[in-house]
Formats: sequence, structure tokens, C-alpha cells
Amino acid sequence: MYLRVACLFSGGKDSTYSLYLAKQWGLSVDCLLTLIPHSEESSLFHCPNIWTTQLQSQALDIPIITKKINSISIDEEYNKLDELISQANNNYKIEGIVHGGIRSNFQKNKFDKICKKYNLKLISPLWHIDDYYYMNILLKNCFVIQITSVSSMGLDANFLGIILNDSTLEDLYRRSRKYGFNLSFEGGEAETLVLDCPIFKKKLEILTSNIHWDGQRGIVEISDISLLNK
Repeated sequence: MYLRVACLFSGGKDSTYSLYLAKQWGLSVDCLLTLIPHSEESSLFHCPNIWTTQLQSQALDIPIITKKINSISIDEEYNKLDELISQANNNYKIEGIVHGGIRSNFQKNKFDKICKKYNLKLISPLWHIDDYYYMNILLKNCFVIQITSVSSMGLDANFLGIILNDSTLEDLYRRSRKYGFNLSFEGGEAETLVLDCPIFKKKLEILTSNIHWDGQRGIVEISDISLLNK
């Protein structure tokens, strides 16, 4: 299957691994699409440190199109997504959209609706993937993933800023069984940032960041990143 596609891209593990799989399948990923939410309360889009997608675009050597959302309205988010996909369609003559959803029917239905409008194929490489298998395969494929926010019972400030490895994944697995959160963080229990992976031509190094924790949830606020040769 050869298609010219755009990838909805947040810089986290799900969108990056979906991009990785799309390229493995022989799809031509012609651009990245990033929407900048008005706040972290967005129902559709990733928020923490979203500006770093500009550097990840450079690391991937794939152009990026971004648009800023001016409110938390679902209609506003959908309209901005429409504008973004329309621009990608006009600029790159894309045939499909890749997205990293795993189980959110709400998200998938929104994306499917807009793809039908533009006669595009919606490609969801991670749809209904097993959480434990998925998290392990990320590590086996040498994805360097930092946890940048947590907002679930069972995830405390100690997880902020850590790099996922086999040991932390087993800890997360035990906690997910005890507290009932999704191991893949599909429900927004945590957010991630990919610092390196096999399709990055350069890797990201965080130079300056601050951790904010309110007792129940927290975020790693990144203020400076550099790109390093691999």
C-alpha cells in the first residue's frame, strides 16, 4: 500500500510510533500536523510542551504545519483540525491521515468524519493494540520516551521526567493493575515526549526544565531543548 499521508503529531509516543509504523509499511509521510490546544483540558489534542514538535520535525526531517486553537470548544478544535487538513491536502495532495489513537472512539469518530469530507483514508496503526505488548515493543524498538505529565491516582511526582525502561514499565504495569489506569495512558493518565527513535536523524536533549506538582497531578515544563547528532 503506497499512499501520500500526513500524520497527526503531538510528539508523544503514540503519534510518533504510528508515524514509525506508517514509514515501515511504505507510506510516504509528507508532513506532520500539530494543533496547539488552548489549554490542557482539550478533548482531542495533546498539550504539554507541544512546541517541541517543531524540533522533532527537524529531527525527522519532515515538514510540519501547525495551528493554534483559541478556545476549549469542541467545535473550535474541530474547525481548526478541518483547516489544518485542508491546508495539508492543498499543499501536499495527501491521500490519508495517520493518527495514534488506541481506544478513543470519540477521537476516531471526529477524525473519520473529517477524512470522509476530504476523501482521505484514516490510518490508525495502534487501534486496539494490547497495552502491555505495545509499551514493551516501544522499548524494544529503542524509543527514548520521557514522561512529561501525570494526572492519575497511582502516578505521583516521582514519575515526572523519568525515561521509560524495563524496570519503570514493570512498576507502571503493577500500578495500573492496582489503580485501574490505562498502561498506555490512553485516557490521559500521563503524557510523554519522544526524545529519540529509529526514524529520528537527530536526537533531542532537554537542557532546562521545571517540575510542577500540585499534590495530585503535575507536569514537566520544558524551557530549552537542543538537537544533537546521533
